[in-house]
Order: sequence, then structure tokens, then C-alpha cells
Amino acid sequence: MDKFWKTCREVVDARELIKLTFSKPAKKVPTKPKNLYVRFVDIKGETQLQINHRYQDREEVKNFPIDRGMDLLRRLLGKEYYNADLFTPYEHLSIAISRKGNARIMNRPSSKTRRETSPADEPTTSPINDRGMQPMEEADVKYGKPVIQAHNRTKHRDIGADRPYLVSLGVTNKDGIVLPAGKRKFKQINKFVEIIDGLVKEHPLKAGAHIVDMGSGSGYLTFALYDHLVNTLGLNVRVTGVELRPKLVEKCTEIAKENGFTDLRFVEGYIDTYRPASIEMLIALHACDTATDDALYQGLLKKAEIMVVAPCCQKQVRKDMAVPADLKPLLNNGILLERQAAMLTDGLRALLLQAQGYKTKVFEFIPLEHTAKNVMITAIRGKEREAALEEVATLKQTFGVTRHRLEELVAGG
Repeated sequence: MDKFWKTCREVVDARELIKLTFSKPAKKVPTKPKNLYVRFVDIKGETQLQINHRYQDREEVKNFPIDRGMDLLRRLLGKEYYNADLFTPYEHLSIAISRKGNARIMNRPSSKTRRETSPADEPTTSPINDRGMQPMEEADVKYGKPVIQAHNRTKHRDIGADRPYLVSLGVTNKDGIVLPAGKRKFKQINKFVEIIDGLVKEHPLKAGAHIVDMGSGSGYLTFALYDHLVNTLGLNVRVTGVELRPKLVEKCTEIAKENGFTDLRFVEGYIDTYRPASIEMLIALHACDTATDDALYQGLLKKAEIMVVAPCCQKQVRKDMAVPADLKPLLNNGILLERQAAMLTDGLRALLLQAQGYKTKVFEFIPLEHTAKNVMITAIRGKEREAALEEVATLKQTFGVTRHRLEELVAGG
């Protein structure tokens, strides 16, 4: 039961809850609800848990702050209710508890995943409807505005779980079902593709554009990028993944051949020494510390139209940074100082890109494998912003920073 509840907590914290239901009450009497239905609602700008108590003859709806609601539900499971079903965009997790306290957990793909991977002419069914449950988005909401998460809206996933290369990369199985170990990667893939889709629609690439993924790693985002641009959008582009580890280069090259991706190739090399003839779009999602700056500099050298990076493992500025006296009470703890250094590093990167003529955005991206959270920086070629360099100088002076790798590279070029 602890395993089930841990998953529930993770899903709620990640705001991935579609619905949580409790059934099989310990006492079947009219004075006790026969079912509980749980979902998110927005109460004056605050996300809360709404618990719909469904009796034989009526319903009662109550809203709770998330922590309080989760504590209440945990006390009820196994004592007042013996069955529970957790619905997320990727799985349907069920638990059945015996009156002796023995728990049995079942995990199966969500109805949405099955619909995405089923043939178009094959009817699909929803486990919610099969079990006679009313979908929460259609329920009579008495208090609070429903929080309509992105996964509750009808939308097309640009990369379906049926792609053969996802099997080779360990994201899905041969039946097109996302593997438990591949759920995070699958989520990253589709969010990444959504971001890229918006960028190329805002700033179209020329025919024959060269896209370079610096530090392509195991390649699952590189394959998704190529698949979306070439097969979904029908663009004429070439994609190159640059990776230092020869075994990964060999594996990805073989998978590209197996899938007929003729304009996708992988090469062995270092980010700071790879010198292609052109780069129209630069990607760097696995580059640690100053390797991100090396990648951005390659994009600047080739006047890339679009750049997308997700920096991690920030170290250079952290070593060099001096905490202002008035901020020492706040940054006296190592973890807070580390986060401040990371924000400063990425803020300086964005400003330096603006000074070079790019329009930038900085936002949180879905975590990669080795980090709790990731910031993504996107840059589209536009006009220089002269004030950016003054802002860089001010920030450096405020925090006692004397060195920033990207600034040094630009100045040296």
C-alpha cells in the first residue's frame, strides 16, 4: 500500500492527476459514501483537491488544500475503502486491499495511451467507462472551477508510442506500450517536440537546414526531433547528433538506418571542436556546466536561427561568485547558494544571447534523467539589444562574478 500511495503523492505533486477514485467501502450503509472521486480544482487561484462523496441518493463535494486532502485520503484507504484507482496520462494504477490488509497492485496503460497505439479502425474502450464510473470532467461540479490539465484536453500527440525507434531506445515495448522506465522519457519527448514545433512555426527554417544536437546522448530526443520535423511537418532538414561516446554513436546510427531516417546521422566528437559548415538550429540538452556555453558559442559562430539548451550541473559561476552582504542571510545555506548561482548563470547566458541579436525565453523544462529540475533557454535570431551588455556588467558586479564562459568565448572570437 505504501508503494501505491507514494505513486499517488508523486502524481499529485507533479500535477499529473486525472482522477483518483476510492471504492468498495468497509460499511455499505446509506450514511456512508459508496465512492470517492478526487480531482484538481482551482479555488481563487489556488490548486486544491476536490473530493466528491457519492452516496446512494446524493453527492457532497468538499475542497481541501492538497496536503490536507492527501492526509485525509491516506487515512481512509485500507480502513474505510478497500479499492482505489489512480488515473494519469500514462497509466492506470489500481490497488485492491483485503480485509486482512493484504494489498494487490495492478498497473496498466491509460486509456489514452491505448487509443494512441491502437489501429484507427479498431474500437478502443476507456477503463473509466467500463467500470461504470462517471468521468470527472463531466461530473456535476458544485464548488470550485475544475483545473483542466493539458492531458485532459483533446490533443494530438506528435510522437506516438507506436514509433519503432522508441522500442529500440527502450522507451516502449513491441506492442507500443510505454514502459515504466520510459514514462519520463516519453513525457520529455512530447514536451520537447511541442516546444520545437512552436519555435519553427514562429521562425521557419529554410529548406535543407542543418540541425545539430550537441551531446545527443542516447538519442531519444534527437530521433523525436527528426521524426517530427521530417515526417510530421514534412520539412526538408538534416539532423546531426554529436556524441563523445562511440558505443552510443554506433547504436544510434544503426537505429537510424533501421528506421529509414536517411538525413539523420550521428558523429563522434567534442562539442567545442565540432565544426560543421552550417548550423541553422542548435540543440544542447545534455551539456553539463560550461559545455552549454561551448555549444551556444558554436551556434553564435554559425549564426544559428534557433537555439535550444537545457543547462545543468552549473559550477563555474558558483566557484567565482561572491555573495552580496545584504543577501548573506538568504544565501547562507549551500542549496540556496547553488540555486542562486544556477539562476545567475542562466540569466547571464540569456542576456549575452540578447546582446548578440537573439530573442530569448527562459522557462522550466521537464526534468532530465540526472537532475531534479531543468531550465530551458530558447533563442530566436532577431535584433541586438544594446542594454543587455550593461545588465550583464551590473549583475556581475553585484555578485562579484569575474568570469563567465560564454562571455569569454564571445569576447575572444
